[in-house]
Amino acid sequence: MLPITLLLALACVLLGPLALAAPVEPRADGISQATYDNLVRYAKYSSAVYQLICIRPLGNTLIGTFDTTGTQGFVVRDDSRKEIVLAFRGSLEPIDILIDIQLLLTPLRSPGISNVGGAWVHTGFQKAYNFVDTQVHRMMATQLAANPSYSIVVTGHSLGGAVASFAALSLKQKYPSRGLKLYTYGAPRIGNAAWATLMEQQLKVDNIFRGVHTWDGVPTMIGRFLDYRHYGTEYWQHTEPSKPSNVRKCNGGEDTSCSNSIISTGINPPHLVQFGQLMALNPLLCLGP
Repeated sequence: MLPITLLLALACVLLGPLALAAPVEPRADGISQATYDNLVRYAKYSSAVYQLICIRPLGNTLIGTFDTTGTQGFVVRDDSRKEIVLAFRGSLEPIDILIDIQLLLTPLRSPGISNVGGAWVHTGFQKAYNFVDTQVHRMMATQLAANPSYSIVVTGHSLGGAVASFAALSLKQKYPSRGLKLYTYGAPRIGNAAWATLMEQQLKVDNIFRGVHTWDGVPTMIGRFLDYRHYGTEYWQHTEPSKPSNVRKCNGGEDTSCSNSIISTGINPPHLVQFGQLMALNPLLCLGP
């Protein structure tokens, strides 16, 4: 995936605001305001994590950052909501492209993840998470020990959403009694059907929120013919503007009536906007809500 800042500039110059319109039919179904608000909230975290310096993500306490071999992110404590948020950055640098293109499936072998059965995953995405596993678990362990009543939220956009998936599975296995939710935005397919089943069984589908914006081509860019499958549940904002009535809760990871019904056009303008958030370009998210 090309650096997101370059893609944003090209999209704005060449395509203009009309490029964000979805070439799909309107749909009558929607989601609750509370579910929508949470999708917006964690999209903001997934955008804020792109900033070089993020002092107070969404006005909350920054615990620490990590940056190893192209994998970056931060850990935030939200005392008002009693949750520890772990966010991963998407593609931004040339090294990220090297991670993205390593798309051959390999057996799931990641620190802290066991009983994987026949799960195979994207080689590059697994490497990207394994680079930071120790740092992530160290920061999370400290915060969870100090705040035993807090839940965990893991989030990320694009490549960040793929890496976040490994982190969510690893943390759930280490802290099975903790509440944990996973929010991803514009994330590609990550592994095979056994991987998708493992994610759904371990995290439970009601704790998975996989956001997709209209005709974003990244979620379907790695095809099913390569033996890749999405895990559920997809929340598809199928038309503009971004509001609860324009978001559909899909049926499983490969619902053919949701974004899987659209031919992938790769990295495109909708990939750069998630639930009303222009990804990576709002430094104000690092100062307040």
